[in-house]
Amino acid sequence: MNIEMTVNGKKVKADTSPSLLLSDFLRENLNLTGTHVGCDTSQCGACVVHIDGLSMKSCTLLALSVDGKSVTTIEGLAKTANADLHPMQLAFHHNHGLQCGFCTPGMIMTAVDIVHRKGHDLSEHTIREELEGNLCRCTGYQNIVQSIAAGAKAMANSDLA
Repeated sequence: MNIEMTVNGKKVKADTSPSLLLSDFLRENLNLTGTHVGCDTSQCGACVVHIDGLSMKSCTLLALSVDGKSVTTIEGLAKTANADLHPMQLAFHHNHGLQCGFCTPGMIMTAVDIVHRKGHDLSEHTIREELEGNLCRCTGYQNIVQSIAAGAKAMANSDLA
């Protein structure tokens, strides 16, 4: 089946199987390996991408379901800020919001979505509640929460929402 979508600002056309998952399409067909697959059941959040601006878990979405839509992966996030790194990525770096890094792309993509929906002044409670669908096995979350709070504030001073 033929699909067309915009991925990280570029038009993409492909012939794909009707059963191919979006996460596999991104990783295998487009070589965008920043989208990680941890569980294949939408439990861990490592595969979060933005589809038409909303965060979604790509490991249980068919690639065909995003035909005609816009997809942003972790690789395309900085491009929206016209910088080397997006303010949220910088906040994770400066606040040590990662350890092994496996969950980090999904955490960052979710964090940007939280800011777009909830604003730039996020309480610890709000951040923890909103991260319910993202699992980290290394950090204990404290630095992730601090990173998201700092990233939210930094986004207010950028060209992003």
